[in-house]
Amino acid sequence: MTTGPSRLPALLATDLDGTLLRDDHTVSPRTAAALAAAEDAGVDVLFVTGRPAWMLARVAAVLPRHGMVVCNNGAAVVDVRGGTDAPRFVTVDPLAGGTALAAVEALRRAVPGTMFAVERTHSYHREADFPPVYLTAGSAPRPVEELLDGDHDDAPVLKVLAHHPALDPADFLALARGAAGDHVQVTQALPMALVDLSARGVSKGSALARHCAERGIAAEEVVAFGDMPNDVEMLAWAGTSYAMGNAHPAALAAATHRTADNNGDGVAVVIEHLLATAHR
Repeated sequence: MTTGPSRLPALLATDLDGTLLRDDHTVSPRTAAALAAAEDAGVDVLFVTGRPAWMLARVAAVLPRHGMVVCNNGAAVVDVRGGTDAPRFVTVDPLAGGTALAAVEALRRAVPGTMFAVERTHSYHREADFPPVYLTAGSAPRPVEELLDGDHDDAPVLKVLAHHPALDPADFLALARGAAGDHVQVTQALPMALVDLSARGVSKGSALARHCAERGIAAEEVVAFGDMPNDVEMLAWAGTSYAMGNAHPAALAAATHRTADNNGDGVAVVIEHLLATAHR
């Protein structure tokens, strides 16, 4: 780990999968203790994740005390103080159905064999051959054109997920950006040929910037952690940022520092160092 800020940050923003969470999707006791110590010292902790709100139950025990979480790669901010079973959506930046459909059609033309799923605020729907990314059956599989139909569900679309069964993850991301980048924000959250399509300009970085602006927190007062391309905007915006030891090259390039990998409690290593050496 390289040297970080000399003062305690106002806010710590951390990704979950591949960053805060171990590979088995648990939070280590060391990391949980470090998060609690940071909050005890007056530092806000904000989870900034590609996960939808309903996938926060497994980390509920270490959710920030103020209860705000950025989900869906920045497309939603939820308040989970009432519990993860009933999150309250504070802000939503939806993906318009027509725009989503244009992106789907462009991607299918450019990359035949691509399959799709749709995330709405309270639900998840997929095409028949889309892999089980989430451990939920969702509704009966249907073509993505039907899933994006406004009559399918009254809840707004937050993300479209696109998967290709045969391509290299980096190749698929590049192809998807080339084909659909004029319509949507294209990024990647997992080390597989799976990309996320959101409304243009919506990212973890944009959501973090808005969250901080509402609270009078400057970028220089923020420390951020991440590991994948969907963390790039957040890592670039924060005054101090750490890519994990297991990070994707894009995250490494965007971050100002590097820490240990997720299984080595890289987030906790930094927090412990900050609390031991920084001053107000």
